[in-house]
Amino acid sequence: MFTGIVEEVGQIISLQEKKNAWELRIANPFSSADGLEQGASISVNGCCLTLCEQASEVAIFELLEETLQKTNLDGLSNGSMVNLERALPANGRLGGHFVSGHVDTCGKIQIFEEQGKNLYLQVEIPESKSRYLVDKGSIAVNGCSLTVCDVLDQSFAVWLIPHTLAKTNLASLNAGEFLNLEFDMLAKYVEKLVTPTMENLTR
Repeated sequence: MFTGIVEEVGQIISLQEKKNAWELRIANPFSSADGLEQGASISVNGCCLTLCEQASEVAIFELLEETLQKTNLDGLSNGSMVNLERALPANGRLGGHFVSGHVDTCGKIQIFEEQGKNLYLQVEIPESKSRYLVDKGSIAVNGCSLTVCDVLDQSFAVWLIPHTLAKTNLASLNAGEFLNLEFDMLAKYVEKLVTPTMENLTR
């Protein structure tokens, strides 16, 4: 479980196909004092990955084909920057919102421009996903907990403040690029619970 409060930005060293999985190597920004061990969960651009090996300067993860198909990790290249967050400790502060690290879909950037002193980010999403979004609700974008400001049938928007841009990889985005999106899990649970009742009422 994560909070969507990005701790570090890491740089991809390589993504290579191995015999049983794809191997992702990231320049390790965490020190040995951060308590990371083999098997730890790390959010990488909002995708929960298992730390398979950690050297002094490199963190190594194994990725399944499904992970590459459903996230934007496959589209990143050597040198790309990714948002990183360690799992939430039991006594930690929940500064963002509950984020599972299970990417729901990828969204395409439609607009990314300055408006006043902040940046406006509008993202295209499948129409079937817009029901999970509400104005002033939460969404994880590349693992970063953000507040939704506009919701349309096939897109949503968020405002990015200077602090967010300084602490994440969002400042380097461009229109046309894809973002990992995870919708608020509460909305998905409510939908699952309510749907059978609504179907019974319409019969």
